[in-house]
Amino acid sequence: MTKITATDTLELSIPERIQLVEDIWDTITAKASSIELTDEEKSIIDARLEKYHQNPESGSPWEDVYKRIASKQ
Repeated sequence: MTKITATDTLELSIPERIQLVEDIWDTITAKASSIELTDEEKSIIDARLEKYHQNPESGSPWEDVYKRIASKQ
């Protein structure tokens, strides 16, 4: 297997770089189930889920969140 550097990828065309990123992402998602959350991360998720269950209307739909994030760029 030939190793490439980040600098090497700049020599690729944009479509080739996009394909490379997609290929890398596919290898990550294939093993995503093996990623373990820390106890702290689990606690944060549990706390947020509990807060949501206490007041589900306090959240925002994903579309609204995305628009807020995108408008700041």
